[in-house]
Amino acid sequence: MIATQLALLKREIWEHRAISVVPIVVAILTALTSMVGQVTISEIPHLDAGIIGLTNLPDNARAASLSLIMTGLSTSFIFAMWILTIFYALDSLYAERKDRSILFWRSMPVTDFDTVLSKLLTALFVIPIVTLLIIMATHIIVLLSFSIQIGFRGGSPWTLIWSAAPFFDTWAATLVLLVALPLWLSPFIGWFLFVSAFTNRSPLLVAAMPIVLLPILEKLFIGSSLFVDAFFVRSMKWPLFGGLDNMELLMREGEDFAKLADAELSLFGLMDLGGFLSSPQLWLGLVVCGLFTAAAIYVRRYRDDS
Repeated sequence: MIATQLALLKREIWEHRAISVVPIVVAILTALTSMVGQVTISEIPHLDAGIIGLTNLPDNARAASLSLIMTGLSTSFIFAMWILTIFYALDSLYAERKDRSILFWRSMPVTDFDTVLSKLLTALFVIPIVTLLIIMATHIIVLLSFSIQIGFRGGSPWTLIWSAAPFFDTWAATLVLLVALPLWLSPFIGWFLFVSAFTNRSPLLVAAMPIVLLPILEKLFIGSSLFVDAFFVRSMKWPLFGGLDNMELLMREGEDFAKLADAELSLFGLMDLGGFLSSPQLWLGLVVCGLFTAAAIYVRRYRDDS
């Protein structure tokens, strides 16, 4: 079972090159943007004195600043990962029927359960892990470029960056965030897999129509907002951050957001991992995802594609 899944996961990575290509493209754009910003900053008067002055900051203040920089570099990856996950889930079962490769794979000693499960695991875990590895590489490249500029300006790259950067904390927190996001949104992933299994055309349109129309129809004819809560509120608020709105978390100002600058608090301090894992909404969502996945397995098993 494990060996079969590992082989199928390798197949998914090999067949769906976007799993690695998309985060690599984001990494290149992020690194180039950072370097352009560094060139712009290098023209600031008295920058040399400012860099030397940073050496006198407490270690925790430098660590907090670097944590914010590394977190900022990761933001575009998180958005791109979710878009990639949507299109991967919608295409994963639809494409094999479109190009008729399903007939070949059905001749192999692999069950429909194993095949669909591998696609679900790819969406939930493989894509986040690949994204994390490329985020880590991006952090190293950008910080190396910072080091070169600091060195030319008379500062100490080791003191200002490498001895202060909270690599483990930032990367571990990023991994938690990257995995928690698809787990929290797993009902959507399950729905996308189900749509990919049965639709004959335009899986994106077929998947989007109920998400858009059901809340409108419910509001017009019943006056309730059950589907709005299920679709939109779930996608915006999740217990990993104590129920904060995602945009509120990114945009809020003042004392709460300044906790990172206090440097006594790691990125994990902003996360309520226990509250997330114990949330009934998380497990209910996984159950819904499991039901949609089971439906996708059923459709793939009994559908005649000959």
